[in-house]
Amino acid sequence: MRYETTYSVLPVGTLAAAEINGQIVAIADGDTLMILDSGKQQHKIRLAFIDAPEQKQPYGQRSKQSLSDLAFGKDAKADCYKTDRYGRVVDGKDVGLAQLDAGLAWWYRKYAHEQLPQKRIDYESAEDRAAADRVGLWQDKDPVPPWEWRRKR
Repeated sequence: MRYETTYSVLPVGTLAAAEINGQIVAIADGDTLMILDSGKQQHKIRLAFIDAPEQKQPYGQRSKQSLSDLAFGKDAKADCYKTDRYGRVVDGKDVGLAQLDAGLAWWYRKYAHEQLPQKRIDYESAEDRAAADRVGLWQDKDPVPPWEWRRKR
């Protein structure tokens, strides 16, 4: 499956969208990357609707490497629709779907109500396929979602 390097707009409520164009210059983890814009300003972008394993969790490094393989060094347009509680702008790029397909992230159902209906179906189906095929983190007998892992720490 091929994933584009442009980002899709997510019309959500009355939240104002911010478009950020530039090059992906860093990968923080399996669901967060940095874009350097033409003014040389860096923007930390959180991929919407997925939650990747934390760095110290099983598959955390593999998830980060997967996102790096998909996105690092590529030109990107991020259509960000909100800022999360950590101050990161949140984007709905389908590299998130690629992470689900690879079994290297969970679909973040907590925010599913913000997704377009077809995207909810796509994300749920990708996670279900990866789990059924025991791909990536689904190879573990009992994988722990990152939100549970963080809560225990």
